[in-house]
Amino acid sequence: MAETKGLRGTEDQGKTRLLLALWDMGGAKAEVKKGELTQRIQRTNEKAADYQGIFQELEKAGAIALSKNKISLSSEGVQLLGEKLNSVNFEFDSQIGAKTANALLKWLREMGTLSNGATAPGVQRKAEGKAIASYDEFKPVALDVYDQLNRDYNLDNLVPIYRIRREIGERVTRSQFSEWLLEMQANDLVQLIGGEMTDITPDKAEDSIKTELGGIRYYVKRLSSKN
Repeated sequence: MAETKGLRGTEDQGKTRLLLALWDMGGAKAEVKKGELTQRIQRTNEKAADYQGIFQELEKAGAIALSKNKISLSSEGVQLLGEKLNSVNFEFDSQIGAKTANALLKWLREMGTLSNGATAPGVQRKAEGKAIASYDEFKPVALDVYDQLNRDYNLDNLVPIYRIRREIGERVTRSQFSEWLLEMQANDLVQLIGGEMTDITPDKAEDSIKTELGGIRYYVKRLSSKN
């Protein structure tokens, strides 16, 4: 009986293995040679061409960036990897190999739950803490979250609103979050920016902010260092 050719496992498994390997190789901090990454994720009877479609889909989604023979992992790619590994519907196939297993251990140590109960970058969470009861309490929290995300993910001073909303989580209601962030804009602390989000999904749009005129603002840009 001939051995099966082509991609082994599901495409979703292939995407996750690729993202995990790229992260483990330092792709979130520097470019990695595409050939070395492909060689690492290829399994028996697989060819480099079997992963071409996966590379294209991840690039289109903004999870990775390709430049000639180099590849890097974006902040969205780190978040996507975290979402896939945290999903109850995702599982690897029976044999993932020692490198993938060790990369998973590294992810758990560096990106999993920390000793103080916080969750490292790339793992979506709802921030814990007391409820935020006023604009004056909300303002420094929002600015701190902005600064943290901007720093950790190199977002070039354009932080997605949905990520700030999700970081603050249930400490504030959805309506209060939107109202107070708009108030921060009115006070010239931040600017809310629309435009396009290349990897927009319905849930990300829902977690952004819709203005009274019906426009959607996707990003925050900090205008002042004052709290």
